[in-house]
Formats: sequence, structure tokens, C-alpha cells
Amino acid sequence: MTTDRVNPKFRLEDQGISNLGNVHYNLMQAALVEAAVSRGEGELGQGGTLLVSTGEFTGRSPKDKFTVRTETTKDQIWWENNAAMDPSSFDQLYEDMLAHMEGRDYFVQDLYAGADHAHSINVRVVNELAWHNLFIRYMLRRPDQDDLAGFVADYTIINCPSFKADPERHGCNSETVIAVNIDRKLILIGNTEYAGENKKSVFGLMNYLLPEKGVMPMHCSANHANGNPVDSAIFFGLSGTGKTTLSADPNRTLLGDDEHGWSDKGTFNFEGGCYAKTINLSPEAEPEIFATCSMFGTVIENMVYDEDTRELDYQDTSLTENMRCAYPLEYIPNASQIGLAGHPKNVVMLTCDAFGVMPPIARLTPEQAMYHFLLGFTAKMAGTERGLTEPQPVFSTCFGAPFMPRRPEVYGKLLREKITQHGSTCWLVNSGWTGGAYGTGARMPIKATRALLTAALDGSLSDVEFRKDANFGFDVPVSVPGVAEVLLNPRRTWDNPEAYDAQAAKLVQMFADNFEQYLPYIDDDVKAVAVG
Repeated sequence: MTTDRVNPKFRLEDQGISNLGNVHYNLMQAALVEAAVSRGEGELGQGGTLLVSTGEFTGRSPKDKFTVRTETTKDQIWWENNAAMDPSSFDQLYEDMLAHMEGRDYFVQDLYAGADHAHSINVRVVNELAWHNLFIRYMLRRPDQDDLAGFVADYTIINCPSFKADPERHGCNSETVIAVNIDRKLILIGNTEYAGENKKSVFGLMNYLLPEKGVMPMHCSANHANGNPVDSAIFFGLSGTGKTTLSADPNRTLLGDDEHGWSDKGTFNFEGGCYAKTINLSPEAEPEIFATCSMFGTVIENMVYDEDTRELDYQDTSLTENMRCAYPLEYIPNASQIGLAGHPKNVVMLTCDAFGVMPPIARLTPEQAMYHFLLGFTAKMAGTERGLTEPQPVFSTCFGAPFMPRRPEVYGKLLREKITQHGSTCWLVNSGWTGGAYGTGARMPIKATRALLTAALDGSLSDVEFRKDANFGFDVPVSVPGVAEVLLNPRRTWDNPEAYDAQAAKLVQMFADNFEQYLPYIDDDVKAVAVG
């Protein structure tokens, strides 16, 4: 059985993929839900959601990801961050995967990444699992019927969870593999059911392709003022810093929650959906996201639920803390329909400082913005991992190191240039601890964080008095209406100011030690703002 929502001149056979079982081209939401349930891949949940488990892999497998080293890529890829695969190993992997696929049924989606068509890429995704095909149909952008009729893929992803790689034969680390071949415009994924590998593979492609066009790819959420897409903001942040929560403002229009580009025309979403964490999700804190968890077709991934009532348990982390839901953007009432906005008036970098040292908000120069962007700092809290007895720094350059194929300075310089050219104001927001480190102090009040962000986004924060921070050199507001003044000076929130000074000196040294790796690659003006 095949479906006809595909360019007849571009079926899988035309790509050299033959002898398969049934191939389903561009099935829509209801048919994919039906297929997933009938094939035993998942169960229907409340409201017609699709409840699935990803088995052994409940997150990405970064140690199993490879980029093929060719003449094209050898001088372009940040090899210290991206494992290399030999072209011959990839060719063997591809041949063996195609042989494994023979006689099996597959689901194909023809989609694109990038709401700005001047910078979008067409992506064909071939999935062994129907629910993976539904997931990626949400995550990427869906062509209209006219565009679909003439669709030709720029890149193809083949995801085959039942295929096991052979490390000796295929030049990989284990039976799991994610192999990216830029020259052949092909990505192969095997032996993992975690759907996020589909999505992040496309993000990696955009991160490779766009800088050459002067477009800044960003691991960030974005929104704009209701009715005014010129007044836009972007939010960088690692997991746990509040990127999704703080950008989901009912008073602003959501552009997207994860992946965006910044071109000479403005900001654009790469995706057509959201992939939100559901741990401790509540209708009070995040009503829009919570509502999607009972909407038809939402993919509910790795959540514990009542077998009889199908009621979800948002607190049970026995399967994983990385439990998620995936849904199309239109499920969020205030989401942008076009995925386009103006140049960001405000750039927000979110950090969760578990050391209790950083102020709740600081204003950065373009050079300081590049510095903190390259650091990508947040912290793990004591008790979150076995043997972790005090806060530990986490540095993920560009707030997304695993997805950066090029050296981080490429992205950092682009960001600085964009901020300078368009007069964006950059803010560093600490959603972490105050009054002491984790275990002693308290979490920064969410009301204070929201008030400071609102003041930053509406422009009123620029009118208040600022002081120069003695440890980090950035500007910190002295007082802001509606925010306790003591919070703005973290040293005053500690019972022992000398203990704060010692903790601050420790964090400054951590910053300096981490930043040493970038010194040979950056300009003197950025070196001048480095701390330590």
C-alpha cells in the first residue's frame, strides 16, 4: 500500500531505496495515530493523545553521533566536538541499513525546516515507526498541497530503530549510530527509539549551513509583542533555566520554543511544533502546555499513566525525568501562524546559578554577550546526581554544544555582529539561587524574575539606575519597581558577606578556566571583558 501525497517523480525508488514493504507517503495526523496504535507502537490516551515509550533510550545518544569527514567538511567541522566517520564506513553502514530495510514497512514525510523560505531546506524523513513520523511531522514545517506536489528533498533522514550497527564494520562506538554525511545529504539513525534524534539532526544541519549565509542559527525560544512582530525577543538557556516557561508569556505571541534563525530580515522559527518537558507540569504554572497533553494526536513520551483511566502522572519519574510531549504549534493559542518576526529588540540569556552569586538580571554589552554566549553557563545542584555534594558548573558553549558542528566562535561572532548591527539589548537573567548556594539559599522568586523580564522587554528597565558589578563587570540595576531591592545585590542577600565573596571568587575562576580555550580564536575586545 502506498499513498499518493508525494511527487510521483520522487519516490524512494528514485533514491535507490527499493524492495521495501508498504511505503506510506505523507500520511496526516489521524492516519499516523491510527497506524501507530494498530501496529502496537503506542496507546490512545485521554483526548486522543498518543502514549509511547522510547525503551532503552530516553534521551539523545551524543557519543554515538558522527559526521563524515570529507574534503568538503574537513576544515569546516569542530572536530573536538564532533566525532568523525570515514566515508567508506558510512557507505558500508548505508548499504547494510538498506539491506536490513528490505520487506519492511516505512513512513515518509516530506517537510521543510525554516519559516523564512530564503533560508529553508527541504527534508525527507523515512521512519520505521509511525509515531516517529507523526513526531517529525509536528517538529518540522508542513508544506501546503501545492508545494508538496513539486517537493524535492535537499536532505534525507533514514531512521531505523530495529537496525543495529557493527562498530568494527561501520566505524562507530556501539550498536547505536547517528551518522551525518553532508556530501551525500544523508543522515542515518539506527538502534534508538528516542524521537528527538530526528529533530536534532535537522537542527545540526541548519547550524552547519546557515553561518555561510550570514544567518545566525540559535538554540533558543522566541516571542514577540502581541500584534507587533517587530518587538521580538529571543531566550537562550540550557535545560532547567526556564527557557520554555519564561518565553511562554500569554501577553506575547510565541514564535517557537527551541530552534530559530536570525537573518538580515529578522527572526524565524525552524520548526512547526514544540517538544516540551512534562515533569511537574501543572495547569497553574504552564496552562497552555498542560492543555496540549489532552489534545488529539499530541505525542506523550515516556510518561507513567493509569492503565485504566489513562490519566498522566506528571510527578512520576520512574521511566525518566526527560518525559515530554510533542504537538503542533497551533495547539498553543498565542502561537505565531507564520513563524516570522523582526530583529530581536531584546536578547535574553538564562542561567541557573546554583552558587547563589549572580544577580537576577544584568545588562551586557555586545562583547559581554559574546563572552557569556561562548561560556553557556548554568549549574547542577547538589543531590541531583550520585556523589554530587555541592553545586557544579555546567558550560555548554552557545547554549547547545552538542548541536554545533562549527567552532563556537563562528556563532559567537555572528551573534555579536547581529546585536551590534540591530541595536539589540542583551540581558543575563539568573533563575537560580539567592541568599546562598543551593542547599542554603532559596530559589530566585519567579515573580521577581517575571517582573524583571517584563521591565526589560517593555523598555522600562533601561531607564533605571545601574551599577557596575565588581566580579563580572556587567551592569546591574540598583532598583526596579515591584522587585525587592535586596535581590538586585546578591551579596546583601547572604548572611555572611565574606562567604559570598569567597563563593564569587570561586565562580569567577571557573569562568576564567573555561574561557581559556577560546582565547586563541577571539578578538581583543572580547578578551578585555573576560573575567578572572
